Amino acid sequence: MGIQTIEITPQLVAEHGLKPDEYQRILQLIGRTPTLTELGIFSAMWNEHCSYKSSRLHLKKLPTSAPWVIQGPGENAGVIDIGDGQACVFKMESHNHPSFIEPYQGAATGVGGILRDVFTMGARPIACLNLLRFGAPDHPKTRHLVSGVVAGIGGYGNSFGVPTVGGSVNFHTRYDGNILVNAMAVGLAKTDEIFYAKATGVGRPIVYLGSKTGRDGIHGATMASASFEANAEDKRPTVQVGDPFSEKLLLEACLEIMARGCVIAIQDMGAAGLTSSAVEMGAKGGLGIDLDLDKVPCREEGMTAYEMMLSESQERMLMVLDPAKEAEAEAIFVKWGLDFAIIGKTTDTKRFVIRHKGQVEVDLPIMELGDEAPIYDRPHVPTPKQPVIEPSSVMPPMSHADALVHLLGTPDLCSKRWVWEQYDHLILGNSVQQPGGDAGVVRIGDGPKGLAMTTDVSQRYCEADPVEGGKQAVAEAWRNITATGALPLALTDNLNFGNPEKPECMGQLVGCLQGIGEAARALDFPIVSGNVSLYNETQGRGILPTPSIGGVGVIADVALSASVAFKKAGQSIILVGTTQGWLGQSIYLRDVCGREEGAPPPVDLLAERRNGDFVRQLILASRVDAVHDLSDGGLAVALAEMAMASRIGAKLVMDLGPAPHGVLFGEDQARYLLTASSEDAGRIVADAAIAGVPAAIIGVTGGDKVELPGQVPVTIEKLASAHEDWLPAFMAGPAA
Repeated sequence: MGIQTIEITPQLVAEHGLKPDEYQRILQLIGRTPTLTELGIFSAMWNEHCSYKSSRLHLKKLPTSAPWVIQGPGENAGVIDIGDGQACVFKMESHNHPSFIEPYQGAATGVGGILRDVFTMGARPIACLNLLRFGAPDHPKTRHLVSGVVAGIGGYGNSFGVPTVGGSVNFHTRYDGNILVNAMAVGLAKTDEIFYAKATGVGRPIVYLGSKTGRDGIHGATMASASFEANAEDKRPTVQVGDPFSEKLLLEACLEIMARGCVIAIQDMGAAGLTSSAVEMGAKGGLGIDLDLDKVPCREEGMTAYEMMLSESQERMLMVLDPAKEAEAEAIFVKWGLDFAIIGKTTDTKRFVIRHKGQVEVDLPIMELGDEAPIYDRPHVPTPKQPVIEPSSVMPPMSHADALVHLLGTPDLCSKRWVWEQYDHLILGNSVQQPGGDAGVVRIGDGPKGLAMTTDVSQRYCEADPVEGGKQAVAEAWRNITATGALPLALTDNLNFGNPEKPECMGQLVGCLQGIGEAARALDFPIVSGNVSLYNETQGRGILPTPSIGGVGVIADVALSASVAFKKAGQSIILVGTTQGWLGQSIYLRDVCGREEGAPPPVDLLAERRNGDFVRQLILASRVDAVHDLSDGGLAVALAEMAMASRIGAKLVMDLGPAPHGVLFGEDQARYLLTASSEDAGRIVADAAIAGVPAAIIGVTGGDKVELPGQVPVTIEKLASAHEDWLPAFMAGPAA
């Protein structure tokens, strides 16, 4: 072994995020004191970010298979069959802590990392999405963080050349000290040309590809698995620095060597860098890995084995190469101006051996680095049920028309145009629908087939009732995809929670996973990839439980896809679904009435399936012109959004009953607004009745105002002004 120059003390072990009992487990596993580099490797492989030690038991309960699933969780990204010999490859990951510390680079490298996960599988990325959660608008850091994160996402995605077609942005004080930046990427590959991380064959060369290794990002994975204290900014050195232009070159070079048959296995260097990529490749193939760090291309002098193994420098890959293709592969990387270095080989020892400057710095059992990571069945308690809020118990503090204008100008419901206009959502020329609707729609090649994709979660529901909140997150993603006319096929998730060592927080995770699993099964919407981000808390204050859902669906002809905008005046407006006026945890109750309380709306998964399938059939039969699912803000907000998108007004003609604010602003689930010709609307309602789907004609399009029953009509101009002005005005405010 190499010379041990640093004493492994309890303090050093703790600084590496390892608990005393975990360190004892390491000592028993290897039978001696680890070297500093070995300690760093265990720290990287056994933290939450890489090992899922608090969540693995519960993740196993999720549905991950279906006839169209080619690859489920466990690889760089999930893969589904979308027909015609084509596969869709996608995944979502978090870059929360880095983005709080250094918002531009944290968000940028989050995009870069998820793009690598997709093209490592042999897919060409065609779209990006994101889900962002920021602190209260009046918090002194919020404006700075919004500005940096949005610029970072746009700066990387735009330069790399992939459109950002969808996303979600919310604000809440519980994210003041711990924002969420979840990035999703979607790519296309041929079903018979998917590449995996499993190394095969003994004595095959292991090749380092891409950019040089530096000292950026060291301990990034460990930092991502720790709570923040007051000195979060002190961790700035653990944030990686991205170069989208290098990543674009890496993409093209990787796809070229894949097409030439050079690749046996390939893994991107993400969290824990060279360590995790090498260990995962060897362990998945049941092989050993022998690396010589003297051959690793470095951009800084004097880097130690510890630094090289834990660096999270960006735009790097590790590959097991077909020995007969070595010269051909190297020539391709030289052509693209990227580093290509043979740094080791596969062995039959099942050992992970690292050499540096003539010394053996690491000699560990490779299987145990992953397989023997601790698995915790952490204590958890269910979230207490909140009372149902009866609409009659809520006194409207203002007129319904004024409430609608107010809601459209709140941070969560306002237009996010300021955000998505900084993203290139048209590059590659296949974006069919711009951001701002229910889901992004991207044409596949020359068409006519396309993919619909979305990101969703209502974290306030998850806080109040994790099981129902988990169901609703999946159901809303399913609805958003359905509302375009696409068939939802599979989802990816990003489970953002607080400290799992707190039973109430662990209970939120377990409850949300239960709800996600129930909804995914009921809707034939399996989970094929994902990420877990825990310890999202600052000085003991955790975030709202936020299990982000990224969904993907397919539509046979994008020309048939529906959008939220009204198409013409004089059309009938049809409401699909049952309205009870559910105000618990609604935006109306919170932002108009000042009450953040109550049980969230229950999710009837049979109704979701039945209503959604009916709506999709109408879209594909070209019987409806505009479609919008109902979610935050309920019926009135959805109606206003459709009117603003088209600049065509609407008049609501329906009996609102004894609690009209519940009907207008309640957030009952499994609902859609549709428009159809007045001639066909009656037939649609009749067909709905035959299908067991609640549906009613509730209004008509036309004019330049939105008119609610018994209210003074509001001009679209006034609604749009409230909707569009808040975010630009907020971002133009004084610097913190």
